[in-house]
Amino acid sequence: MKFSFPMAFTATVLAWSVLEYGDQMNAAKQLDPALDALRWITDFLIAAHPSDNVFYIQVGDPDLDHNCWERPETMTEKRPLTQINPKSPGSDIAAEAAAAMAAASMVFKTSDTTYSDSLLQHAQKLFTFADTYRGISSETYPKLQKYYNSTGYVDELLWAASWLYHATGDQTYLSYVTVENGKAYADWGRPTWFSWDDKLPGTQVLLSRVNFFGSKKISNAENGGLKMYRDTAEAVICGLLPDSPSATGSRTSGGLVWISGWNSIQHGTNSGFLASVYSDYMLTSQTAAVQCSGKYFSPTDIRNFAISQANYILGDNPMKLSYLVGYGSSYPQQVHHRGASIPADAKTGCKGFEYLHSSSPNPNVAMGALVGGPFQNDSFVDSRDNAVQTESSTYNSGTLVGLLAGLVTTSSVASSFT
Repeated sequence: MKFSFPMAFTATVLAWSVLEYGDQMNAAKQLDPALDALRWITDFLIAAHPSDNVFYIQVGDPDLDHNCWERPETMTEKRPLTQINPKSPGSDIAAEAAAAMAAASMVFKTSDTTYSDSLLQHAQKLFTFADTYRGISSETYPKLQKYYNSTGYVDELLWAASWLYHATGDQTYLSYVTVENGKAYADWGRPTWFSWDDKLPGTQVLLSRVNFFGSKKISNAENGGLKMYRDTAEAVICGLLPDSPSATGSRTSGGLVWISGWNSIQHGTNSGFLASVYSDYMLTSQTAAVQCSGKYFSPTDIRNFAISQANYILGDNPMKLSYLVGYGSSYPQQVHHRGASIPADAKTGCKGFEYLHSSSPNPNVAMGALVGGPFQNDSFVDSRDNAVQTESSTYNSGTLVGLLAGLVTTSSVASSFT
């Protein structure tokens, strides 16, 4: 299956990671692989946007695909296409793709101007499409509710407009997220969990960047909106810090933020990434502390939370298991992944389920995959049939790149992307 929604989110957060921490990636000799991965996604998103108001959101039939266990390189089944358009809207997916291409346009701005310009044009057209023809993709196509069920689209509209503001400097986009729609859409003052479905926490941190570093062109009304985003970003951060009066109780005894059973590790990864970014904004702007219900926390305190999530993922947990495949001495051997589980020379057709149900380790290592993660009691069952815990996803990896790159050094970030 190709699901454009989570893949576009992967591109957005990977681009954000490069924009914030490209220097650290370069020092670790990982910048070029990150750029290659990003461009692989944005090439697909460009191809999926053949005209202004058409975007392909899915390749394949999820029911048929899930009834097959075979290597994707050899599959020959039909791959029907699903598109959104003015009569069949999907503002959530169109806006996420706009965010991805706007963010990526800044990544490629100096290295490939033509490609960067093309990405930005696609982003602007997709945002206009998403904003004009409104609807949730999973209501347009109810089958999606079984897989990536979007719970709304206004968060993606704000997220996309925020990225377009950074990419263009066009005040229209800033006004859109602050004066025009902030009060109605942003849910100011109520922290939530950053994920492929909920972009509000990411938007709050991203727009905090504008509030931290400022611009002479911003009106008082826009600054008022930006302060509300930053205040809400701080509420998000306060909820993450274990010693904060408003700390969430939703974490494992080993210290991982834990919100839901399926792909539980995404929330620790995403939260750690936002914490790393926010602590660096504070360092760069010489902001001494955030206040959480009367208690003060420094950038170091926030960074230490990010480190705790990264360390848990990499093996500092009660299972002594690295959830990053290929890293450390002990990591999952039965990743729920067709290509990893089937020998390269096997001729399975659609019915290679013996490899799904096999108790043997995968013959191919899905190097760098981040699996779903532990249950709330810190336990993990390494079984390919246990997709809740052993399935990997690209969007986990997108924020993990940023989290790890942000922890390479204690350096501050660029005050402007453009």
